[in-house]
Amino acid sequence: MLVRLLFFCGLWLAAFSAAAMTIYKSTDANGVVSYSDRATPGAQVFVFRDRMVEHLERQVHLDIQRQRGVDTVFVRNELYAPVEVELSFGGLSNVSAAPKAPIRRVLPARSRTRLALLTASRLDQPLVYTPRFRYSLGDPSGAAQTYRYPLPWRGGPFRLTQGADGQYSHFGPKSRYAMDIAMPEGTPIIAARGGVVVKTENSQTGRGNNPAGNFVRVLHDDGTMGVYLHLQRGSLNVREGQRVAVGSPLGLSGNTGNSTGPHLHFVVQRNTGLGLVSIPYQFNQPVSSLPNFALGKP
Repeated sequence: MLVRLLFFCGLWLAAFSAAAMTIYKSTDANGVVSYSDRATPGAQVFVFRDRMVEHLERQVHLDIQRQRGVDTVFVRNELYAPVEVELSFGGLSNVSAAPKAPIRRVLPARSRTRLALLTASRLDQPLVYTPRFRYSLGDPSGAAQTYRYPLPWRGGPFRLTQGADGQYSHFGPKSRYAMDIAMPEGTPIIAARGGVVVKTENSQTGRGNNPAGNFVRVLHDDGTMGVYLHLQRGSLNVREGQRVAVGSPLGLSGNTGNSTGPHLHFVVQRNTGLGLVSIPYQFNQPVSSLPNFALGKP
């Protein structure tokens, strides 16, 4: 199984250099999943989708206080990071002075903010409306500062197996400038830049239900965020709200989520307006010149 997975990591290098590659996914009688660039009986074309979604519903949500004839609409942000929100109302009935345009704000970390006050036109009738609520991590007003990232792991050397605009999976807005580095499971992963841990996942086994697998998201002082994905279950050394420095241990590399081989997926993102996108970055040494662990040769 490990050999098969490592072989597929090697395919990423080809995908990075080729214009396109068709990947086939097959499952044998024992339930073992394999990936290959060759079609075999029963295999299906594997289509990667940019599904890196962090579910924040329990940490960013509406909080509506109701009194007779008045609804006060708050937004509660329980994250250790600012959040940009947009709130509007539809399906209005018996509501006076409702905002005509969407309300867009950046809410501070760990805050509760009033965004709207809705009053009834007739006190003997209920207020009827449908909130439309969108949000995204981060403050879009900041400017990313120039920074060269030290390698976010200890050990190696390891090699890049898929880089920016990789045809296999690095083409969506959240992953376009990500880098995949093949490495054995259990490799120590460290912070490549200081900041505050704002989101973690530590309980997924194998494919799990989140394409990112187990991960750590760190908010940097300039508003950008470094995300370390596909980590080993139960290996995280940090908690949300903790400040980390360059070199602080975060966890161990793994093969969880939408991962087709043991590797670290490292991406730097920022909010550009109600949406996270990956942004270009550079390591402080050329990863492409290192030996290729995935192919087992220099």
